[in-house]
Amino acid sequence: MASEKCCEVSENESACESCGCCAEKLSAENDGGEVRKQIAKILISGALFAASFFLQGAAHSALLLIAYIVVGYEVIIGAAKELVREFSIDEEFLMTIATVGAWAIGESTEAVAVMLFYSIGELLEDIACERSRKSITALLALRPDEVTVKRNGALEKIAVEEVAAGDIAVVIAGERIAVDGVILSGETMIDNSALTGESVPVAAGVGDSVYGGGINTSGSIEIRVTKPYAESSSARILQLVENAQEKKAKAERFITRFARKYTVAVVLLALFIAFVCPAFTGYAETFVSWFYRGLTLLVVSCPCAFVISVPLSFFAGIGCASKNGILIKGSSSVETLSKLKAVALDKTGTITKGDISVTAVSGSEETLRLAAYAESRSSHPIAKAIVKEYGEKIEDSMIISCTEQAGKGVTATIGQDEIFVGKSKNGGEGLSVSVYKNGVEIGAISLSDSIKPDSASAVAALKALGAEKTVMLSGDRKAAAVQVAEQVGIDDVRAELRPEDKCKELEKLRESVGLTAFVGDGINDAPVLALSDIGVAMGGLGSDAAIETADVVILDDRLSRLPLAVKISKQTMKIVYQCVAFAFLAKLAVIVLELMGMAGMWTAVFADVGVTILAILNALRALNYKVK
Repeated sequence: MASEKCCEVSENESACESCGCCAEKLSAENDGGEVRKQIAKILISGALFAASFFLQGAAHSALLLIAYIVVGYEVIIGAAKELVREFSIDEEFLMTIATVGAWAIGESTEAVAVMLFYSIGELLEDIACERSRKSITALLALRPDEVTVKRNGALEKIAVEEVAAGDIAVVIAGERIAVDGVILSGETMIDNSALTGESVPVAAGVGDSVYGGGINTSGSIEIRVTKPYAESSSARILQLVENAQEKKAKAERFITRFARKYTVAVVLLALFIAFVCPAFTGYAETFVSWFYRGLTLLVVSCPCAFVISVPLSFFAGIGCASKNGILIKGSSSVETLSKLKAVALDKTGTITKGDISVTAVSGSEETLRLAAYAESRSSHPIAKAIVKEYGEKIEDSMIISCTEQAGKGVTATIGQDEIFVGKSKNGGEGLSVSVYKNGVEIGAISLSDSIKPDSASAVAALKALGAEKTVMLSGDRKAAAVQVAEQVGIDDVRAELRPEDKCKELEKLRESVGLTAFVGDGINDAPVLALSDIGVAMGGLGSDAAIETADVVILDDRLSRLPLAVKISKQTMKIVYQCVAFAFLAKLAVIVLELMGMAGMWTAVFADVGVTILAILNALRALNYKVK
């Protein structure tokens, strides 16, 4: 509730060390110790507060003072530090002034009650933030601290940070895979639910890629590590999640600015009521009554409900998406998703499965072999299909150099020959690539792809959610692209595009329709992903480009996750607006009653804490949003 305890409110980065809404608060101390400490203080103070009602005189006052110090000491110190260090006032300052003022006019019971209920609200805030945070970090937090590796024929356990590319890791049944790699021996079923949200384990055998964060559910496997842990998919995605709150939505930025100015305005108004208003009345003892009203205003006007519920709503929405295998990079992306007007989509790997297979090879006998060698270092679906069709071992020493140009092809030096594998110049209905040896075309490879079963329903759902236009931006030939677009219900097609062409088409779409998303596989579409209002990368689990460039990463290959992300975003924004409107109207009503002399400190306490609690509970609905 205090601004220093939420990085969404404080603009001082050092304040993040005690942030209640930050994913970095994951240590054992913060994961429960701080909450238990708060509970203990509240229980002790509450017990002393209750006991004071059975005593009189000095004993009564002493118990109230001890109860106040137990629960309010850190609040008062925090307010003083913020005032001295930043020369700013926050909610803790409001609570401190209000309660000290109450003591000064003899309302010690109400002073303790204000601080006690404020602390209860603060505790509920921390619990709510922890719940939202756990919903996200539970995806990836359970990575092993140690990995079993095979070195010099013997098995040894080493820290996960010490694993290097090329190491052979052994993962037995039931263990969680720590790093990315390729299976060298063994067959198993991999549970990737912590990464993709997909509950059904997938079969994996020799040659298949596995990713850190998945669980080996059956047989023992050996994997060749392809990346150190720091560069693995799980580590990069976890970093993405931890940094998600750095990208604030407009609503959050507004609340941040509003809270600072609002708090100052409240203090000035309270001073006016307490010290100026009595001068305009001629009633006896009017100063004390007006001073009491000023203190009450400080309590009821505390902006806790605003500054907590808004960032918490976004954080909960991001958590809900994460549970469904969708990583959203910050609340600004949540806000943008909720307002989409147009969606541009890549074809291969986005609308189609991307599990392309070779259907025919023509030309020289060495066409397939040379193409496989040239494509062996590429992660593009076409490259994988060619290497798979070749089926023989690739002698890496034969590959002198290899360069991949997005949207054009692969150039490689294989032995003494320069090989180029790129788009066919001969046209045709199907997907095909030509193979060139030293500048001379020696053959062509035809391939085919299939549409994902959920693509058509996903496109229809996007339109139902407000997408006024859907456009396919593809590098494939127009005939193939139009055929796929017609089957899934896409409005328009732009085909035979290079990456720079896709950027130009996206700009046109954005100018004519409005806020636009681009959905791609994150491998060849980094420029257009970055240019779009919101870039969505499909199947980003193994794609560095997706994780780095996109605003939203869908960790499996389901296009239907995108309309789900839009639904979650719309629900989250709805909850944000509800929280702001409810808190504002409730506080305004109590303030009016208080200025009319119809509400006192107790009403203000319950109004402030009650509104905050209701706002927090409403914000958490974003986390528990049930997707039909």
